[in-house]
Amino acid sequence: MAVLEVRQGTSPVILGFPHTGTDVPPVIWDRLNDNGRLLADTDWHIHELYDGLLADATTVRATFHRYVIDANRDPQGASLYPGQNTTGLVPETDFDGRSIWKSGAAPTEADIAERLRDFHAPYHAALAAEIERVKSIHGIAVLYDCHSIRSHIPFLFEGTLPDFNIGTDMGQTCAPEIEQAALDVTTAASGYTSILNGRFKGGWTTRFYGKPETGVHAIQMELAQSTHLAAEALPFAYHPAKAERLRVHLKDILTRIERIALDLASQKNNNR
Repeated sequence: MAVLEVRQGTSPVILGFPHTGTDVPPVIWDRLNDNGRLLADTDWHIHELYDGLLADATTVRATFHRYVIDANRDPQGASLYPGQNTTGLVPETDFDGRSIWKSGAAPTEADIAERLRDFHAPYHAALAAEIERVKSIHGIAVLYDCHSIRSHIPFLFEGTLPDFNIGTDMGQTCAPEIEQAALDVTTAASGYTSILNGRFKGGWTTRFYGKPETGVHAIQMELAQSTHLAAEALPFAYHPAKAERLRVHLKDILTRIERIALDLASQKNNNR
């Protein structure tokens, strides 16, 4: 099976989709228990939500499910949130802390190494290649990493998650103008809640690639699924009316970030 999809564009903005895939190879599917086979922790419909919002944006999308291996985790297995509940490189549980594997069928170290080679590494090789390609065009690249999650998950966080969750690792992964643009749009969005560097401060992808001093910026947007799904439960159906209302703000964010990136590239060229 193809493990990723790439659509090349000429914008300085790249959209990453590490968690929208639902493909699970049969040999792995056979080891999932009934709970795991629900694939409940998918970032449901996120690639559809962003489709067409920025005409020339490059997109890199993993087609495999995060239960195969999580493309947004450190390949060494290090936790981004020490001391907090989270899921690992190859999850042992779902977001509610319930097992996803049949008894005795949890992935071994050999399984993880194989999945790193066959899934995680190809996704990041493609993402890195697109970042370099876009940077070669503009002298700058902005990775906007697209995510979603249920708004109520007591195992992972208390209370209700805000609608927009912007992550920049406390401002380290992108220029302040890029962070501010996302914050300005989300805080002004009527009827929505937002936070900067709250429970989600940017995953491994954002932190690994986001190095503004090299001309590569990264920002993560974690959306509460209540903003675009009919319900945060099976069958996790897309809600067109909710989604269209949300897409207005997402388009505004991406358009502003693209404009800022082009301005930063122009300033860099003028200062040579």
